[in-house]
Amino acid sequence: LGHAAPVQGTPMRRIVEGLHRFQTDGFPTKRDLFHKLAESQNPRALFITCGDSRIVPDLIMQTSPGEIFICRNAGNIVPPFGEVAGGVSATIEYAVVALEIPNIIVCGHSDCGAMKGILYPHTTSTMPMVAHWLRHAEPARYVVEELHREKSEEEKLEILTRENILAQLTNLTTHPAVAARLARGTLRIYGWHYDISTGDVMNFDAERNEFVHLEPAERLPSATPRPRHDVG
Repeated sequence: LGHAAPVQGTPMRRIVEGLHRFQTDGFPTKRDLFHKLAESQNPRALFITCGDSRIVPDLIMQTSPGEIFICRNAGNIVPPFGEVAGGVSATIEYAVVALEIPNIIVCGHSDCGAMKGILYPHTTSTMPMVAHWLRHAEPARYVVEELHREKSEEEKLEILTRENILAQLTNLTTHPAVAARLARGTLRIYGWHYDISTGDVMNFDAERNEFVHLEPAERLPSATPRPRHDVG
């Protein structure tokens, strides 16, 4: 059914060597942390982002193991509740109900191949599953077509990427566990746009209805609707 492939001279060599360095050098420096994490986890946020290899959440946010619960897929998509009984919906439900994670971040990024697939549908003609998956970003595409058709292709891609973040935040609120906690004020949601070339992150501020530069602050602007019920 298979055979052992030589590691020497293959793309896997760097990966295996990296794993070995982690086991011999990296793991020992955090041994106590990993022993603690072997028993439980208490993440600060659920981070929903693209599967793009250039997006490395723990590197970008300088977080340690156990701090971020990560969900990745093409285009940082969140299907509306009930439409797809898949991994994204299950991950959201588990994060909110089982782990009681208090923050959810939907993070898109510059030069996103999935967004290019939405702008130029012919590029996904040989990838039917990708094309079907990207239908969850249709609201974003319509905004670009209806309101920004005169923009340059580069501008359209950036606008689409940000509109898709907002569309997925809307889809996120259709999930019952998320909706209930938003109504009670025990969950906050954020929409981020990460620029690969600069490292800058733009954060959607619902009160200002625009993306603003993300800066450390006591009160972080978010896309969270106002709570409608007292937690007590």
